[in-house]
Amino acid sequence: MKVIAVNGSPRKKWNTAALLQMALDGAKSVGADTELIHLYDLNYKGCTSCFTCKTRDSKHIGSCAMKDELTSVLDNISECDALILGSPIYLGNITGEMQSFLERLVFPKISYSAGYGSVFKGKISTGFIYTMNATEAFVEIMNYEAIFQRGQGYLKKLNGTTEYLLCLDTYQFNDYSKYEASMFDEKHKAQVKAKQFPLDCQKAFDLGARLAVV
Repeated sequence: MKVIAVNGSPRKKWNTAALLQMALDGAKSVGADTELIHLYDLNYKGCTSCFTCKTRDSKHIGSCAMKDELTSVLDNISECDALILGSPIYLGNITGEMQSFLERLVFPKISYSAGYGSVFKGKISTGFIYTMNATEAFVEIMNYEAIFQRGQGYLKKLNGTTEYLLCLDTYQFNDYSKYEASMFDEKHKAQVKAKQFPLDCQKAFDLGARLAVV
């Protein structure tokens, strides 16, 4: 069993990365081999609409034909058993790096034939961890649920089970006094970090363990 996690955050040791590592720890606890990939370490672009993945008789049906530092990552993912993605919410959406990654991962697998199904022959179970400064009330007001459901729709093209985990009201800075952020109550943020984040870490651990045995 191979489980790959993909970090769509520019930070390697903060909320998103920490939760992804917990998910991998969960996968390891049931015997899986694991790998963590940081998208911000890679030089790549999103889909360029070349349509090689849709060309008749192309060897790239179901896979992206572009060659860059994401190519080998996509190749490895196509052979894994479970995939766990993580992204903070920036400007009301996943990061640009994660969106570009998803374009390259998912679009080649979407069939343009009748039924709009998947041409992917494998089966990969997936999870998506979303982190955000927003509160639960704000998430509802902004209808972020549409983002989470869209993500699930993308990942269903990999033919496996899919689920997602939310980490809300996150602690953004080591020292709030250094930043123009008076709209946030640092004491409240610290309390959430102390009480809720460990619970979110356990949820991530459990998610990884579940995906590694599906």
